[in-house]
Amino acid sequence: MQGHENGNGGPDTGPSPVDRRKTGSKHHLICDGRGTPLKVITTAANVNDVTLTLALVDGVPPVAGRPGRPRRRPEALLGDKGYDSNPNREELRKRRILPVISRKGCPNIKGLGKLRYVVEQTFALLHHFKRLAVRWERRTELHDALISLACSLICYRRLKRAAAP
Repeated sequence: MQGHENGNGGPDTGPSPVDRRKTGSKHHLICDGRGTPLKVITTAANVNDVTLTLALVDGVPPVAGRPGRPRRRPEALLGDKGYDSNPNREELRKRRILPVISRKGCPNIKGLGKLRYVVEQTFALLHHFKRLAVRWERRTELHDALISLACSLICYRRLKRAAAP
């Protein structure tokens, strides 16, 4: 998803491939099956999604649940054709994560679009915070802090809604 920076650019901005090469930034997101954001990375707009697949997976915190050692990785990773890469598939398998990623030049995996909708919905929730939809902060640390705050608010609202009678 795109967020444009106002002005002449700054760190983590680059020419956007979809907006007449204006400088901008992009959010890369990994979330759970219910759309709870687990990790967001901000990069220049011209950075390919496939290059950050492993950074997103490695950035997922331990998953609490059953007694014992908490899970550090998901069971499967769903992704569209932008994440198609044989080296990434091999790395995911080494980490005992099942890659469910459509291949370029092949028909889409049946039902993946419905599952992919969860990620797009999470992007929409993040971009309801207007400061994230259009990037005005020149410093990436400030923008990342606002993203962390937005993710925290999304998680808090979900917990609050789940706890309500």
